[in-house]
Amino acid sequence: MAAETKERKETQLETVKVLPLLPLRGLLVFPFMVIHLDVGREKSVRAIEEAMVRDRIIFLATQKEAQTDDPGEDDIYQVGTIAEVKQLLKLPGGTIRVLVEGLARAKINRYLSHEPFFQVEVEEYPEKPVALTPEIQALTRFLINQFEQYVKISKRIPPETVVSIISLEDPGRLADVIASQMTLKVEEKQKILEAVDIKDRLEKLASIIANELEIAELERKINIRVRKQMEKAQKEYYLREQLKAIQKELGEKDERVAEAEELREKIAKAKLPREVRERALKEVERLEKMPPMAAEAAVVRTYLDWLLSLPWTKQTRDRLDLKVAAKILDEDHYGLEKVKERILEYLAIRHLSKKMKGPILCFVGPPGVGKTSLARSIARALERKFVRMSLGGVRDEAEIRGHRRTYVGALPGRIIQGMKQAGSKNPVFLLDEIDKMSMDFRGDPSAALLEVLDPEQNNSFSDHYIEIPFDLSHVMFITTANALHNIPRPLLDRMEVIYISGYTEEEKVQIAQRYLIPKQMESHGLKPEQLRITESAIRKIIREYTREAGVRNLERQIAAICRKAAKKIVNGEAQTVRVGIQNLHQFLGIARYRYGVAEKHDDVGIATGLAWTETGGEVLTIEVTVMKGKGKLTLTGKLGEVMKESAQAGYSYIRSRAKQLGLDEDFYEKYDIHIHVPEGAIPKDGPSAGITMATALASALTGKKVRSDVAMTGEITLRGRVLPIGGVKEKVLAAHRAGIKTVILPKENKKDLEEIPAKVRSKMEFVLVDHMDQVLARALVEEKDQGERRTRKEEKVNAGAAAGAEK
Repeated sequence: MAAETKERKETQLETVKVLPLLPLRGLLVFPFMVIHLDVGREKSVRAIEEAMVRDRIIFLATQKEAQTDDPGEDDIYQVGTIAEVKQLLKLPGGTIRVLVEGLARAKINRYLSHEPFFQVEVEEYPEKPVALTPEIQALTRFLINQFEQYVKISKRIPPETVVSIISLEDPGRLADVIASQMTLKVEEKQKILEAVDIKDRLEKLASIIANELEIAELERKINIRVRKQMEKAQKEYYLREQLKAIQKELGEKDERVAEAEELREKIAKAKLPREVRERALKEVERLEKMPPMAAEAAVVRTYLDWLLSLPWTKQTRDRLDLKVAAKILDEDHYGLEKVKERILEYLAIRHLSKKMKGPILCFVGPPGVGKTSLARSIARALERKFVRMSLGGVRDEAEIRGHRRTYVGALPGRIIQGMKQAGSKNPVFLLDEIDKMSMDFRGDPSAALLEVLDPEQNNSFSDHYIEIPFDLSHVMFITTANALHNIPRPLLDRMEVIYISGYTEEEKVQIAQRYLIPKQMESHGLKPEQLRITESAIRKIIREYTREAGVRNLERQIAAICRKAAKKIVNGEAQTVRVGIQNLHQFLGIARYRYGVAEKHDDVGIATGLAWTETGGEVLTIEVTVMKGKGKLTLTGKLGEVMKESAQAGYSYIRSRAKQLGLDEDFYEKYDIHIHVPEGAIPKDGPSAGITMATALASALTGKKVRSDVAMTGEITLRGRVLPIGGVKEKVLAAHRAGIKTVILPKENKKDLEEIPAKVRSKMEFVLVDHMDQVLARALVEEKDQGERRTRKEEKVNAGAAAGAEK
C-alpha cells in the first residue's frame, strides 16, 4: 500500500512541470503537430530564449482574443500544449521564427511569474492507451469517412493527407491530426484540445465535421450556381460578338444601330421644331452608346417616345361658320346666351385674324347647369379635340408640371399628357372644378397653373419631364367652378369669368322636353310612343319634387319615371304609359316640397329674405320674437359675423326711428329681442339680409304684419340707407320658384334686372329702394290694408268653394 502511494506521488511529480508560457494569437497547436511560429512580442521572445537555455521545452496556450497585445491570466485559455522547440531563426526587426512540435496536452495550475515572461506551473495530461471497443472503432470509421467527404467537397486539403491519416491506429492522435488539418474556429479547436477523454474527443469532432460538411455542401452549390451564371453570361457575350461579326460580314446592322436609325427616321418625319429635334437627336446618340440592358436606356427610350408623340406642330382646322356653330350650340344646350355669344365672338375674330391666342374662360355657376357639357359642346362646334382634366382634390404641383427624369417611373404632368391624348396643339382643354384644388407640403398646384393660364407665358410652358418649352397658346382653356372665393386671386385674374345662373321654370321645362326626356328614354330602351309625360307633369316635378338651380335632380326624377314605365311595359300592364298630374305620385311618391310656400298668410315678426348659395338662390325666412326683459338681443341660426353685425345695425336703426314707428323711446330697456333664422344646422353669412331683419324687427315691435308675398334683399346702414348686393338673378329666380310676386331690391341693383329672363320679369313686380323707410312702407301691412287683404282672401276661398260645388 505504501509502495503504491509513493509510486503515485512520483508520477504526479513527473506530470507537474514549471515552463515558460508562449501565448498564441489566432492559432492553436495540437500534440504531434509541427508548425512554424513567428514571435515578435518582447515577453514571447524572452520565453523562447528561456526555453532554449533550459531543455527547449515550452508551454503553448492560445489567447481568447487575438487583438489583445498584452494578455493577462484571464485572457489565456487554461488548457494548452507542451511543445519542443526544434529550430530557431532570428529575422530582421527583432522577430524570431521557431519550428515547434506538440508533445502533450497540459493544464495551467498557476502562474508563477509575469515578468520578464510568463512562467507557469502546468500539469500534463498523459495520453493513455485506449481499448478499441466497437463504439470507438465505429466513431473512428465514421470520422474517417466524414473527413474524406469533407476533403472531396472543400478541396482545401491535399488527398495525400487522407492517406496518411487513415494509416493512424491511435484514435486520440487521429482526432488531433484531423482537427489540426481542418479550417475551424479557434474556439472549436480549443474544445477538441480540452477533450482529454478519447471518446468525448471523437464525438465532438464528429459533430463539428458534420456541421462543416453541411456548410461546405452549400458553398459547393452556390459555387456551381455562380459558375453557371457566369458561363451563361460569357456564352451570351460570345454569341453576341459572333452575331455582330456575322452581321458585319453580311452587311446587316446590329440591334442598337438599327434602333437608332429607326428613331432618327421618326424624328425626321415628325417635323419637330429645331430645338426639339436637336434634343431628340442628342438623346438618340446617348442611347446608341449605352449597353442594351442598361437601366438608363429604358428611361431614354420612354423620353424619346414622349417627344415624338406630342403634337408640336399638328393642329386641327376650326369650323369658322358662325351659323353652323350657333346651331350646334343650340342643339346641345337651351339658353346660356352669354356663353354662346362669347364663343361666336371668338369665331368671328378667328375669321378675321389667324394669329389670335386661345381664350381662357371660367364658367362659374351652381351644380347641374351644364358647365362641363357646355365645354364639350364648344369643342364640337369648333371641330376641335376635347380633353377634360379634373382638378378636384389635386394637391401636388407635380400633377401639373410632372416629375424630373431622375425619379423612377417619372412621367410628364397631366397638361402634357392631355396634349398627347388630344393629338393636336389647339384642343378645347377643360380644367374641371378649379375651385376644389388644395395644397400641401408637396407644393401648390394653383401656382403651377398660373403659367398654364397666362396668355403671355403659356407659349413656352415648361414641364419638368419634357424640359423643352411647349406652346399652349393655341389651346382654348375652359375652367369650371361653383364659387369664385376658393380660387386664388392671381389665378382668377388670368381668366375671363362668365357667370351661368340657375335655370327658370320655363327653361327647365324646355330642357326636359328637348333633352332630358329623349336622352333618358333612349338610355332605358323606350320608344317615343311608349312613354308620354305631359308638360303639366313636368312643371309639377320641377315645383314639388326638385328645388335646385340646375337640372340634375330633374333628370333623376325623369329616369325614375322611365324605370317604372319600362317595368310596366315589360310586365304587359300597358303598351303606352302616360304620366300626368293625377298619376305622377304613382311614379315618384309624395311631393317633397311645397310650391308657393311663401304665399300662405301675413304674419307679425316674420319676413321673407333672399340668399345666394353655391347651388343657386334660396328663400330665407327670418323670425323675431319680443319678450319682456332687460334689453338683451339674442341671435340664433348659426349666423356668421357679418350677418350678426347686420342684425345689430338693423336693431340700432329701429331704435333711432322709435318715435316715427310709434314706439316708446326706452322700449329697448323693457324688452328682450330674439332673432332666429330657421334651418339652424346650415351656416349663414353676408350683409344682404340686413333690410329683412330690420323689417322683421319693426313688425315684431309695432305689431304690424309683414306681407307674405313680398321678399327682399339688401344691406342696411345705421342711417337706414339700403346698399347694393350681389347674386340678384339667382335670388330673384329663387323667389320666382317659391311663388313670390314682389321683390324689394336696392336701387343701385337696377342694372342687374336686365340679366333676369323676360318671362320672369313679366310675372314679378320689382320695388327699387334706397332707404329703409321705403322698405317698411311697402312690406308692412297697415290696419286698413289688412282688412282689404283679408276680404280678398275670403273672396278667393268662397270662389274656390263655389267652383268645387259646381263641379
